[in-house]
Amino acid sequence: MTVVVKSNHKNKFGQYFTPEIMANFMINLATVGKNSQILEPSCGEGIFIELLQKQGFQNISAYEIDENLVTSYQNVKYESFISAQIDRKFDLIIGNPPYIRWANLETELKAELQNNPLWNKYFNSLCDYLYIFILKSIELLNENGELIFICPEYWLNTTHSISLRNYMVENGYFETIYHFNETPIFDKVATSTIIFKYIKAKNYNKDNVISIKKYFANKKLTNETLENLKTDTDFEGAEYINLSQFRKNERWVLANSALKNELQIFENQCIKPNTNLFENQINYYTLGEFCDIGNGLVSGLDKAFQLSDTLLNEDILTEKEQKNILKVVKAKDLQPFYYENITNYLYVKDGLDENEFTTNFPYFYKHLQEYKTDLEKRYQYHRKIQYWEWCFLRNFALFGSPEKRIFVPCKERISHKNYFRFALAEAQIYPTQDVTAIFRKATTKESIEYILAFLNHSQVFNWLKINGIVKGNIVEFSEKPLTSIPFRAINWQNAQEVLLHNKITEHCQLYLETKKDDILEEINVLFDELFKL
Repeated sequence: MTVVVKSNHKNKFGQYFTPEIMANFMINLATVGKNSQILEPSCGEGIFIELLQKQGFQNISAYEIDENLVTSYQNVKYESFISAQIDRKFDLIIGNPPYIRWANLETELKAELQNNPLWNKYFNSLCDYLYIFILKSIELLNENGELIFICPEYWLNTTHSISLRNYMVENGYFETIYHFNETPIFDKVATSTIIFKYIKAKNYNKDNVISIKKYFANKKLTNETLENLKTDTDFEGAEYINLSQFRKNERWVLANSALKNELQIFENQCIKPNTNLFENQINYYTLGEFCDIGNGLVSGLDKAFQLSDTLLNEDILTEKEQKNILKVVKAKDLQPFYYENITNYLYVKDGLDENEFTTNFPYFYKHLQEYKTDLEKRYQYHRKIQYWEWCFLRNFALFGSPEKRIFVPCKERISHKNYFRFALAEAQIYPTQDVTAIFRKATTKESIEYILAFLNHSQVFNWLKINGIVKGNIVEFSEKPLTSIPFRAINWQNAQEVLLHNKITEHCQLYLETKKDDILEEINVLFDELFKL
């Protein structure tokens, strides 16, 4: 049977029930005997228990926190696996653990974690509910016990999961990882999913490779597809890689050695002087050392604050209203190097009462009445937000600076393209929540045009595609992933580097004026020369 989430049941426990085809496949990855002790830590409606029993496994224990999911299966305890006192070990732990970000956790679940010794030892409020399910499961395995989970893949390379990854390196190794990019597996869920098989072992052969099996097609999975992946059969959409075991203090990248070496060369091209290349962490310059980065403003209801061209052309706004228009570039209007359109937004500073607002901004007041009910329902960010005010004016002072800035969509789909859209904008152009902005620091000598050309370079694209915050085919561009980008700083004592910097700047300015593609080719040639120095 295929079990799906009930549409009338609030999904407060991060429940995405496993289809039978996937549960069967996962069980068949296990190599334990029929008399083995098996645990399912979040059994839902019992699909794993049912299929395990059909295959002759009997020693099955399970936990389920949601009492609405009572089943007829024996040995299911309806309590939280996180807080359960479990005094035995298991040969196989298998299942589909819940995944909820801390910000979306119910109050009682947050309280439970805050009182949990394992959580307090390894995690914090920036971590995901999923992490403790993985870690506690490993704690409960016998030596050489097997952990087989299906879950999102994002934790393999995020900053906040490093304590979990280090724990896993210290306590065992991966045998196999199946990577289903954006293949539809769960009902109404579009995310990049993995199935991993992990072996708990204090001592193991460090030469053991991880068998990575990737499937890129956006097609429903069949038994034939899964069997072909299991046997490394070549077919459209499949890729097979053998990787060395993961190491501590690193992001875990599911990429082949050739691509990893290419990225290593790029990082070395950005390395700081006098750095020891044999250190575990290569000390290269990063974009965050040369630029200030800020996420865009949050209105809470974009359509309410956007002013139509018709209204502006009628020339009826008061002088004060005309002075309170923000010029905004939206993500949809960004191209590599430049933007195409400006959207005008109304903006009224916080602190006015409604009488002051209606008196000083009469046409803004009239415009907002259509949206007033929805505006008053916006998230309040722990304060009272008037319906004419923006929700969150983050980085407003930065955006008001008299400097040019670089905009990039905060999320970029790269399914069918090999570029990102870093675009130059003039001073007094603002980003909203779908855009992140990059500014030169006051101490940075490299020109904004040089930085723009660098960020649009193919090597930066390749690096971010692997080392950025990637979920499926979506790359995220918030402040932290942008600050970590390796940056090719200029040695200002080297005349040749200075000359190349100036030429790149001039070519970038010329391209912005003419939009001629041959200029981009010349910029790439100049960067090739710079990278060789």
